[in-house]
Amino acid sequence: QEQLVESGGGLVQAGGSLRLSCVVSGSIFAINNMGWYRQAPGKERDLVAALTGGAMRNYAGSVRDRFIISEDSTKNTVYLQMTGLKPEDTAVYYCNRVPPMTINGAPYWGRGTQVTVSS
Repeated sequence: QEQLVESGGGLVQAGGSLRLSCVVSGSIFAINNMGWYRQAPGKERDLVAALTGGAMRNYAGSVRDRFIISEDSTKNTVYLQMTGLKPEDTAVYYCNRVPPMTINGAPYWGRGTQVTVSS
């Protein structure tokens, strides 16, 4: 099975920047159809950035023009460059396939990485 290891989160002030990384390992053939999801306290986990198809990139309206998703296929790594961070961006960020992979019928998620933006 694939393994997902996120890193790069931290505590930043509003307006700051972070770059998240996701290393995908295991029995994979391509690092395509990947996305970044986030879950804030009391809210559902939402897809905020996706890399699908050959080179299609899509973003949730809340992060468009501030976040950029990219990948390095030679390293099996997906990145999320975040700028202009806002307190409402505070959440645990996860990478996963789009749609999320499942293990025995249940969605599989890594540990995620915490992003906290203070005002």
